Amino acid sequence: MKVIERMIETFLFDMGNVLIHFSHERMCRQMAEICGLTPADVRRLLFDSGVQGEFEKGRITEQSLHAQLEQQAQRTLDFDALVHAASDIFERNTAIEPVIEALKSQERRLVLLSNTSLPHFRFVRERFDVLSAFDAYVVSYEVGAMKPDREIFEAALAAAGCPAGNCFYTDDIAEYVTAGRLHGLQAEVYTSVDSLRVQLRDRGVTC
Repeated sequence: MKVIERMIETFLFDMGNVLIHFSHERMCRQMAEICGLTPADVRRLLFDSGVQGEFEKGRITEQSLHAQLEQQAQRTLDFDALVHAASDIFERNTAIEPVIEALKSQERRLVLLSNTSLPHFRFVRERFDVLSAFDAYVVSYEVGAMKPDREIFEAALAAAGCPAGNCFYTDDIAEYVTAGRLHGLQAEVYTSVDSLRVQLRDRGVTC
């Protein structure tokens, strides 16, 4: 059934597991090798403790996190090697690249909306071309808030440059899509490029 929505002017895309595939398991394993810990230890230190969330909100610096990990590992850790181990966890989603290229060729406005840290965002920008098509980046470590928080959606709407009802947002996390809808966005859960194309076609967008 065709969706009847307002004309879309701006497209907001999540980064991780939408534009780019990533693996926290790989991150924990690679960091564990540097730290002399187990992957479970790293997951507990970063994710279970909430430290990674604070890092992605920009409340902890790379240097501070490095010092915390050195304290936990009780050894000196090479800073650059640790950053690389934590960041080399991304792979291209080649299937979505033609969609982004098509939207860009139609002169659509593209905004990134991502929970991410400075080293992760830096790594992706340096190694993958897909982000070069975007007009604006709304990232949690700069905003100081993470999806589904109100502040990051307000920042995204400011970057969109049009009313919320004229924005389409896709994310692989259903909770974030629900939050986007509460802010007035046309929003759908990302599961595959084929389903994304259908969602867009139902809104009059061919890509």
